[in-house]
Amino acid sequence: PLLITTIIKMNKVTLLVALCYCLISAESFQIQQSSSSIKNRREILQKIAAATLLFPANALAEPSPQAQSIPTNQAATSAGRRGCKTDTNPSRTVVTCTEETRKFNADGRLSSVSATANGVSTSAVRNPSRFSPPWSYLTETSDSKVAWNSLVKAVSAVDGGVEIVELTDEYLHAVVPTEFPAGLTSDDIEFILRPDDNIVLYRSVSRTSVFVYPLTQPVSDKNSNLKRLEKIRDKLGWGLMGQAQTGSERI
Repeated sequence: PLLITTIIKMNKVTLLVALCYCLISAESFQIQQSSSSIKNRREILQKIAAATLLFPANALAEPSPQAQSIPTNQAATSAGRRGCKTDTNPSRTVVTCTEETRKFNADGRLSSVSATANGVSTSAVRNPSRFSPPWSYLTETSDSKVAWNSLVKAVSAVDGGVEIVELTDEYLHAVVPTEFPAGLTSDDIEFILRPDDNIVLYRSVSRTSVFVYPLTQPVSDKNSNLKRLEKIRDKLGWGLMGQAQTGSERI
């Protein structure tokens, strides 16, 4: 009666686990009408109880709708990013985010750079490894329009695959094929002119990040975003309004 009462109280999952366990250990159920029968019953109940502890009722249940709908930008591999899609398998995770350019910012500023992304920005003041100071164009000219035209030309020539997708009198957005890791999507390059301060703000970030287990930071872009920006600034001969960013030494 004790065994029957215990089985009745089990839910379906726990009962299934218990029955599987009992089938595997069939020899334990060879209960004989002898003085050892009570001992055998107790052993069976102990094994069922152990199975119930090892496999709780919800262990084999389907993931809850809430768990399935957790936004990607709340995942560890896309923390601090927006508009992300994730492709993952046991060995690596690839995260691509497409809603981080200025048009997605209500304040009209350039976005920072998350620790889960490769790149640099003048807005990444809270993340020193992704911060790079503004440029001053006074080494070339005091005319902001002349400086802006020079910048547009330098960006257009920096890479054979560069494409300017938005251009105004004070904002430039270009995309360039990601150099490293090879075979990914694009890098977004943005510039904002601040004529009252005689400076230019900028941001260059890879849309896609690759995480290889067990790394907790993305595979490095080998500082390709930073090097591309420095190539543009060197061609312009503009000054740097602060300490130069040395880049990452990650693999």
